[in-house]
Amino acid sequence: MSLGMEEAEGKMSDSQLADEELKAVVDTKSARYPIPSNDPNDPLNWSTTAKITTYATICLFSFIANVNGSNFTVAIQALTRQFHIDANRATWLTGFNVLMFGLGNVIWVPLMRVVGKRPVYLLALVVFVAANAWSTRATSFGSLLGGRMVAGFGASAADATVPSVVADMFFLDQRGHCMMFFHFALSSGIFLGPLINAYVVELHSWRTSCEWIGIAGGAIFIMAIFFIRETQYNRERQQWPEDQVPAKRSYLGWLSLTVGYNNDKPARRFLVTFWDIMCMACYPPVFWTGCLVGLFVGWTIVIQVTASQIFLKPPYKWVLHKVGLFSLSGFVGVVLSFYFGGMLIDLIANRAGRTDHTIKPKPEKRLIALIIPFVLSPVGLIIYGECMAHHTHWPGQAVGYAMHSFGFTAVANIAIVYAVDCYQAFAGEALVIVFVIRNVIALVCSFYTNQWIAEKGLESVTGTMAGIQWAVLLLAVPIYFFSKRILSFTNTYGPMKRMQRDL
Repeated sequence: MSLGMEEAEGKMSDSQLADEELKAVVDTKSARYPIPSNDPNDPLNWSTTAKITTYATICLFSFIANVNGSNFTVAIQALTRQFHIDANRATWLTGFNVLMFGLGNVIWVPLMRVVGKRPVYLLALVVFVAANAWSTRATSFGSLLGGRMVAGFGASAADATVPSVVADMFFLDQRGHCMMFFHFALSSGIFLGPLINAYVVELHSWRTSCEWIGIAGGAIFIMAIFFIRETQYNRERQQWPEDQVPAKRSYLGWLSLTVGYNNDKPARRFLVTFWDIMCMACYPPVFWTGCLVGLFVGWTIVIQVTASQIFLKPPYKWVLHKVGLFSLSGFVGVVLSFYFGGMLIDLIANRAGRTDHTIKPKPEKRLIALIIPFVLSPVGLIIYGECMAHHTHWPGQAVGYAMHSFGFTAVANIAIVYAVDCYQAFAGEALVIVFVIRNVIALVCSFYTNQWIAEKGLESVTGTMAGIQWAVLLLAVPIYFFSKRILSFTNTYGPMKRMQRDL
């Protein structure tokens, strides 16, 4: 009887077998998706320690990468004096760094698909450290701008690749919460970076800010050598016969740079991945996620730039480190969003799965959690703009900044986890487009913030910003109700069509 069942199972196609396995576990409380293989080297089967050390090191890289992106927002006056330029040109150092922070993944993600994630992180950290060393020795504005752009390119590997790592190592019901650690690291870099660098620039110089970031990058590189395992699993997930289960790889085996290498036509794979990234720009959920996250990043840059300029002038006349301390209000919003942008969206999505008796992802269910930032974030922008325009006491601006920062972190996590759930097989490619759109919007904001405020006034600008934010957030409503149709439509072209054809 059992022998006959084994023979019948052996004749099943891989997709049929996967469906049978899915049906078998869907009604059990312990059901998890995706279904792991019985290979001990499958990242889903790793020990908790292996997962935490790998992910924590990558999150540290993400933290310092975002500190690197915001380090010159508090050094504008020092840079204008050093290179005899105006404030608008000084913001190029932030703007072009942020642009490369997005565009860099157009190279890193295709390379990741060929050589694996571990070599990409190690190479990117080397580039990051070298570029910061270059910046500390720059003697002209052009040279410094070049150093900041290369630093942004190196830092970008700690951005769009990370959700793919999460999808490699963690089950569906864990992803929202696990992704929140990434966004907590990212947001902490953005909001604590100005605080740290304000003290560094005031007590030393802008060159020292590049020095300490380079040293921190070097320390993380050493950690990465010993702690980051290769999460790219190039085998098909299946249940191996007991006598064919692959041997468990040793710790030294995980230190190899070839574990994730895919030797199946690597040049073609690189080009196909590059083309998939371009196609992903035409997928509505991906494009909307990029615009939504980009607006929150862009408006955060507006707040940071205006705060660093207005608080240093009358009637406030703050010293530079006080401007840095003001960024703590943004960090408070980040901390408060940890639950609402992480565990809450897992709770909503998992409850929806139990209601529908399925363990397969229902991405649109995560969008319900956008209700809270929809109410808080745009109102925070308006409060910040009104208080700053009328030169009120600083707590008003701090509360507005905290409210917007709450939404910044929560929205980024909710929208990005939604995009990853929609296109799990192409999470890295989708996130490249999301972050390119995000950083292009951030670049435009950093370039034109001063001109826009000079023409319209801060009160009007923040009101307009809040209106745009509400409008883009409201697009989540039709996306929620038509999610299945949208995803079915995107299965008809691009990489999803190829995947459907290959099943």
